[in-house]
Amino acid sequence: MSGLVLKLSPKERVLINGAVIENGERRSRLSIVSPNANILRLRDAIHPEEANTPVRRVCYVAQLVLTGDADPTETRHKLLRSIEELSQVLTDADSRAHLTAATDAVLGGQFYQCLKALRSLLPREDRLLATPLS
Repeated sequence: MSGLVLKLSPKERVLINGAVIENGERRSRLSIVSPNANILRLRDAIHPEEANTPVRRVCYVAQLVLTGDADPTETRHKLLRSIEELSQVLTDADSRAHLTAATDAVLGGQFYQCLKALRSLLPREDRLLATPLS
């Protein structure tokens, strides 16, 4: 069997195709066998007021597709443009690799993979924003 396996902590919540599912009292595993299911762990969700930096804003847009609050077709162009803008600022090889992965994911309609690639840039963005300019 292939697909995504979610390992959930007690009481952990996950959003699957717009439905919030809460785990019970014990750890569990869910096998998602539908190939195009939209899945988001709520502990990883970015709330609107937290979308206050360039990378977080792009993550939030990708997240809106996963939650069903944005149409994938209409959002694709906005995501690609935003990723391109990030690539003009984040020019190191590692950031470029994550941005390329995000772009490829959007082009393939894989918005969870896009979000995953973009989220990997959050620690770097936090460091850059915390560094005083001299």
